Amino acid sequence: MAKGGSGEAWGQAFSCVRTRVSQQRCVPRNKQWAKKGRGQGDLESRILRLLSQRPLDKVELSKALELPSDRRSALRDLLRNMERDGKIARIRKDRYIIPQEADLFTGIIQFHASGAAHVLAEKTGGSDLFIAPENTWTAMHGDRVVARIMRERPSLIDPGAPPRPVRQEGRVIRILERANDTVVGTLQKSRNFYFVVADDPRFVHNLYVPEPKPSLRARVGDKVVAQLDSWPTRHVNPEGHVIEVLGPAGKPGVDMLSIIRKHRLPGPFPAEVEKEARAVGTEIPKAEIARREDLRNRFIFTIDPDDAKDFDDAIDVERTGQGWRVGIHIADVSHYVRPRSPLDREALSRGNSVYLADRVIPMLPEALSNGVCSLRPDEDHLTFSVFAEVNRKGKVVSARFAKSVIRSKARLTYKQAFALLQKPPSDELSKRLHVAWELSSVLRKVRFAAGSLDLDFPEVKVWLDESGRPVRLEKVENDISHQLIEELMLLANELVARELMRAKQPTVYRVHEKPDADKLAEFRETALAQGIRCGDLSHRPELQRLLAVAKGRPQEYAIKLGLLKSLKRACYAPAPLGHYGLNKSDYTHFTSPIRRYSDLVVHRSLERHLGLTKRGPDSSELASLCEHISTTERIAQDAERDSTKLKKLEYFQMQLEKRTGEPFKARIMEVRNYGLFVELPEFLMSGLIHVSALQGDFYTVDTARGRLVGKRTKKVYRVGDEIEVLVARVDVFKQQVDFQPA
Repeated sequence: MAKGGSGEAWGQAFSCVRTRVSQQRCVPRNKQWAKKGRGQGDLESRILRLLSQRPLDKVELSKALELPSDRRSALRDLLRNMERDGKIARIRKDRYIIPQEADLFTGIIQFHASGAAHVLAEKTGGSDLFIAPENTWTAMHGDRVVARIMRERPSLIDPGAPPRPVRQEGRVIRILERANDTVVGTLQKSRNFYFVVADDPRFVHNLYVPEPKPSLRARVGDKVVAQLDSWPTRHVNPEGHVIEVLGPAGKPGVDMLSIIRKHRLPGPFPAEVEKEARAVGTEIPKAEIARREDLRNRFIFTIDPDDAKDFDDAIDVERTGQGWRVGIHIADVSHYVRPRSPLDREALSRGNSVYLADRVIPMLPEALSNGVCSLRPDEDHLTFSVFAEVNRKGKVVSARFAKSVIRSKARLTYKQAFALLQKPPSDELSKRLHVAWELSSVLRKVRFAAGSLDLDFPEVKVWLDESGRPVRLEKVENDISHQLIEELMLLANELVARELMRAKQPTVYRVHEKPDADKLAEFRETALAQGIRCGDLSHRPELQRLLAVAKGRPQEYAIKLGLLKSLKRACYAPAPLGHYGLNKSDYTHFTSPIRRYSDLVVHRSLERHLGLTKRGPDSSELASLCEHISTTERIAQDAERDSTKLKKLEYFQMQLEKRTGEPFKARIMEVRNYGLFVELPEFLMSGLIHVSALQGDFYTVDTARGRLVGKRTKKVYRVGDEIEVLVARVDVFKQQVDFQPA
């Protein structure tokens, strides 16, 4: 993967996260096997042939393979790795079988708040397996498990709907690998024993613990980290012991520390990594500038969030007689982070930066992420540039790639860019900005015309005071200032992916596989229940039409969220499997190497393709790498979502504690006999108004019309109505908020 490196060296650089595949290569071969041509790969295929005939245990396999006694430990290692890879599975009496021949399913289990779960298929294109709450055994969120396929799930199909595949259901029978053997929660005590109530609502059992050691100074009500010791069956509570006290549950900062421990996010950088980062010089040698395209005289600028400090990308766009000429300039992180270095190993281990509500846990030390690599204005910086000529119809006429040096003329926030785009251009910066939007708007129209799905979501920014308490929630819309940058980054990512694919240069691709037809069918039923008619959603035009119909309706956010949950999760892969959401056959991540290791790998691939280095990523290691960075990305997303939701709940709790709470605008999304489900559009938060909170009358449900009607006053609450609400109750553990009419 590295300049001047080798496949073996890359494997060493990857040692901190080596996976099952690379571990298998470490099993030594017996000299007798080598003479007979029986290496590890041959032995594995022989094992699979034997197990295809009947189940066998280790002793029976050893005899059938005619292995010498000194090779039996190697056989055990190989069987263990094959089991972890899902190639074989153990059943009763420790006999091995081939999973597919015994209706077994291996994968990562993902729990839902309801207690049910799905085991995610490990093979590309496979369907996930549903697990009912009573069949999850002692599995925890993220564990690698083996499940037995039990039966087909019954499905209710609309007579007018297209044929729908029947989903399968299973039960967990073995846990191959724990994702996490610790639980973060609140220490509690009953009359006779201590226990920990987990922060994660998906972990529904209390963890019994002995009285914490005096040295820990743990008190009831403290946030703690507990080690899981024993959990033989889901019919009894798990047992463990407290290993760390984070502090009182309500103390500022303890909530974020809990999230960091829960998701096992990294702490401070090791000393050798910080030392290497600080040793990077801020001055660019003249010899290095001479090797690059000097773009310092171009009008280049950046657009980023208000509080951003790591500026990955800068742009410049000019009109031409045929359309536009665009330059997309990305921080040249690969120039500073050398393969196999302490910096590289640490960045690889982290996989990406994590943006929590009150802090950033960066992939690279601040000296690089906010300093040398950040494209700050009025400073010379090294970049990797994508140049493209685009005609008036939005078609790319030509593209090229080069190492460069730039000097940004201005740093805009999204708010500033949006304000400039709302009025006629008056200076050089605003003129350049308007020209960039001309190009981006054309690219955007072309993208959606080609089948891309409009799944843009607004976000909620939580503003905190100095003590970490939320003082304001701000909805951040995906307006034209965001769309401007988004389209140019999409363009760069696609052009780089297309170039590397054409050159057959090994790299990391961003893939989003086609969704399962049954999940789309389930989503169709949800859309129909929301009053939006649609046809067969496996046809992309029908899916696009559904999103267009939902646009601007009260149900738009719920519809988009439901669709997103029906689609597969995007991930990284060593092959260009395509991106379903964008409807692109070749796509990668190139534009954020400060905060994503995937982009750093792609930069190195492009360097190799352009002849700037002799060695690029080792294709034999890419599968392991993709698995690792896909995992770290999921962890980061879960942690970021948890931190934002926790601060939202804290904000509403503070509103509840005020004598005169602030009224919020809400929209009724669903009507039930026990109350109204409402959404607060400005905060992207939903909750329940219990029917008992509707004072002054008794209400009956009119299911057919989606409304509650007062018996005496005839007052009506119906789906789509906008009302003002006050906070009635906050349940931090269940992560729920109840409201009442203002």
